[in-house]
Amino acid sequence: MSRLKMGLRHIEAYRAVSLTGSMTEASRRLYTSQPQVSRLISQLEKVVGFPLFSRNGTRISATAEGARFFRDVEKVFAGLTSLEACAARIRSFSSGRLSVAAMPRLAGGLLARSVARFKSAYPDVLVSIHAGDEASVHSWIRSGQCDVGLAMLYADVPEVRIHPLVTIRCVAIMPRGHPLAAFDRLTPQHFNGQDFISFPAGSPLRQRIEAIFAAASVQPYIVSEAGLGASLCALVSAGLGIGLINSLAATEENRKETLEIRPFDPEISFDIVMMLPALQEQSHLVNSFATCVRETISQDPMI
Repeated sequence: MSRLKMGLRHIEAYRAVSLTGSMTEASRRLYTSQPQVSRLISQLEKVVGFPLFSRNGTRISATAEGARFFRDVEKVFAGLTSLEACAARIRSFSSGRLSVAAMPRLAGGLLARSVARFKSAYPDVLVSIHAGDEASVHSWIRSGQCDVGLAMLYADVPEVRIHPLVTIRCVAIMPRGHPLAAFDRLTPQHFNGQDFISFPAGSPLRQRIEAIFAAASVQPYIVSEAGLGASLCALVSAGLGIGLINSLAATEENRKETLEIRPFDPEISFDIVMMLPALQEQSHLVNSFATCVRETISQDPMI
């Protein structure tokens, strides 16, 4: 039994001869010599154990066995063509998929603008958006359900990689015409005894706010709680009380100018961050999306 093994060069030569019907033309297509093509065909016939071509002078034609073999060779080359197309799609991110998690405030603003920027460069990539609170975003990224997440980070989160994007501050908000609007800047003392719209008990931001009030020995009167910035701003706009909220939410929710917004001291700052799975390699797709997010932030006057 021959020790010679079938190789890709054998198949390339055989296919070229089958398609052209000529050793000479096959050698031109393969940028090699005609004797080399003949040698490869002869070796291949020894490997397969049957003649692939009938020779009549300079004319050659496929044998019955050769014709059957050629059909399977074409199937293999069709698979190779499919692999080449797959590689091209991966290089260009064509037909890819990106799963993004974000807190509602970011999903409707920063994320939407970032996705639009990303899609203009990679229109064939399907971007799937999942909106949820900070805990949900953290869970989706930690488990690998989503490739990348955007969140306002009020406290440390474990088991994910964190990339800070921008730092923003909390501001004081109150209804239009509220007496505290006479001040250019508010401090904890201004909140003592005031009707106050708070975040839910146990939330990281509420804990930070309560620590500041306790240090200043002041105690606002909590009349309502709201987990979403939009809800908190709506309650303040309706005149139920005053509140502290991130500047991004305050600005976006004040498009109808129903709120008074003032700086607050001491500073309560936090980061808008990008979350990535801790154990998952960062793909080129994620890298490109991250670049779009950073470009959007750098050009967005509201952040």
